[in-house]
Amino acid sequence: MILLMDAGNTNIKIGLDNGVETLYTWRVATDYSKTADEYGMIIYDLLTQNGYKLCDIEGIIISSVVPSINYTLDHMCDYYWKMKPIMVSPKIELGMKINYHKPEDLGADRIINAVAAFKEYGGPAITIDFGSATTFGVISSEGDFEGGAIAPGIKSSTEALVRTGSKLPRIELVKPKSVIGANTVQNMQAGVIYGFTGMVEYIVKTIKTENGYANAKVIATGGLSMLIDQKVAGIDVIDRSLSLKGLKYLYDMNKRK
Repeated sequence: MILLMDAGNTNIKIGLDNGVETLYTWRVATDYSKTADEYGMIIYDLLTQNGYKLCDIEGIIISSVVPSINYTLDHMCDYYWKMKPIMVSPKIELGMKINYHKPEDLGADRIINAVAAFKEYGGPAITIDFGSATTFGVISSEGDFEGGAIAPGIKSSTEALVRTGSKLPRIELVKPKSVIGANTVQNMQAGVIYGFTGMVEYIVKTIKTENGYANAKVIATGGLSMLIDQKVAGIDVIDRSLSLKGLKYLYDMNKRK
């Protein structure tokens, strides 16, 4: 069994893969105060509840955009499995070129999305990850990462709106029936959801025009991707498991090393 971990600013996505397919996926909150033992026991509980043991894990790969918990996760792997995890970075075998001025600055989450998008859907492709930030990645016809864009996340933008508007309430992130809201909550929901849909539509169209990638496949992922109007935004596929697929591809490329 292979343990796949994608540590983001809000959640850590965890997958259990048998080498052929990902059998289970879980999400746990990213908590900077948790110790290696606490994370280890969370994974122990998830495994045992589904009939597996710690000793069933024979390989681990981790993608992280949270440097402050990297040591904790690395220590957890050493303590519970006596193994060093593969940490995703431009230093490992990626199967693609990173055309970035400083490849080491590229987030591991964008790397695994790019790898999975090209492997699953071919190139050219555009990935959109709706997480703590909204990230766009461009993959060429040859499978190289060409760059992209980073915009605020849907949830973080909503929180900023609440913090800076003294009379604005916290809202549930759901798509309202109309762009014209009849109360403050509906107004905020319409502004956030329809506003982000318009932003995605414009950025996707501009990327395609600038790069000559008119036929690029647009793949969206992330927990909030379902809020966006797929057709209006120009999204072809919503793949919630894109990051875990990328981790499995990279594990297979690097496990012998």
